[in-house]
Amino acid sequence: AHFQYGRTRTLVKILPVFLVEKHVLRYKMTTRRRKKDGDDAANGALPSVWTRAFKASSEWPDKDEFLDVIYWYRQGIALVAGCIWGLIPLKGFIGLALFVALNAGIMYLYFSSFQEVDEEEYGGAWEITKEGFMSSFALFLVIWILFYSAMHFP
Repeated sequence: AHFQYGRTRTLVKILPVFLVEKHVLRYKMTTRRRKKDGDDAANGALPSVWTRAFKASSEWPDKDEFLDVIYWYRQGIALVAGCIWGLIPLKGFIGLALFVALNAGIMYLYFSSFQEVDEEEYGGAWEITKEGFMSSFALFLVIWILFYSAMHFP
């Protein structure tokens, strides 16, 4: 029984690192690919990921780059919403439901109206809508609790 406890404990320590490393590895792979191709302007290649993220109807030949943008936009939404919810003070199910609706709504408008991507390339609208949602939800909860506790408890 002690051996099982140790294995579970190790898994709990490794799992968050793996999830973070997955996104770091994806970033390193796309950066390495870009360096291998040489200068973007000289090759007539696409602008940087950040330029395309803020420009409407951009081309996304690498699906992982677009999914990375979705992931990081969600983290930004979670950070801002957590701060606002904690300062208001919003609490309970209403706060959770508002965050879910806000997060899903903004991201749906972003990829369907602003970027105008073909949803079927990514497995449908639902697959894009849920990309990175749970990690943004966890960040939102942490920030919301921190701000709420700091502002409304002595």
